[in-house]
Amino acid sequence: MKDVQSLTDNRGIEIQRVGIKDIHLPFLIRTMDNGFQSVLANISLSVNLPQYFRGTHMSRFVEILTSWSEKPVSGHEIRLILEETTQSLSASQAELSLRFRYFLKQAAPVSHQQAFLDYRAEFWSRLSGKSYDYTLGVEVPVNSLCPCSKEISAYGAHNQRGVIRTRIRCHPKQYLWIEELVELLRNQGSAPIFPLLKREDEKFITEKAYENPKFVEDVLRDSVLALRSDQRIKWFDLEVETFESIHNHSAFASHTEKKAPAEPEQIL
Repeated sequence: MKDVQSLTDNRGIEIQRVGIKDIHLPFLIRTMDNGFQSVLANISLSVNLPQYFRGTHMSRFVEILTSWSEKPVSGHEIRLILEETTQSLSASQAELSLRFRYFLKQAAPVSHQQAFLDYRAEFWSRLSGKSYDYTLGVEVPVNSLCPCSKEISAYGAHNQRGVIRTRIRCHPKQYLWIEELVELLRNQGSAPIFPLLKREDEKFITEKAYENPKFVEDVLRDSVLALRSDQRIKWFDLEVETFESIHNHSAFASHTEKKAPAEPEQIL
């Protein structure tokens, strides 16, 4: 059967990225306790296409992803997926985005009742020759209470739910688990978010937030300090967004930082 995609193209244009996006597959994500969590992943996978090929073989992307969907993956396995992709498609570069909701049990602060809270997460990576770039991204919900509102009001203060979004790169041969990154950030608001609260828990959280008012700028700065404290992280990008309860808009603050090199502490 004729392979039309492999026909020669004479227009002299190399395509930088060609592939598939928005494909949904079950995937197994490695957990910090040496297990795995089954998630529904939204995936994009692409390669570069040399100028002399008319097209790439789209079916091979699905074949590769399907074969890997039954194996627990983390940053190490993501690189193996890209290596297989470049080899299978005769490409020199490949890029992968794997987005999913990751569930962690959180215990209420007083009743200690547990329930699952979902966190948006993403593995993003690019392989170009021998160069490999990998970032871990998470979105962590928090509660914030306005210091200005508390200061000027006779009683009460407006508060809102917010989210801390971050992407990190680690030093070579070092790794941060999703669980660790969430734990670094979930306490940087006025109060954490919990999936299950009884009355005694709600009282505790309401009072904790009132005693710990923070602007969006405060949440960002405290998050920066938290990420700086982990020596495995060499680069991070942060955004804090609060969904304002008394405005019809959100407030946000962002920061990107490259840290100084560190000695290896944890091998992937």
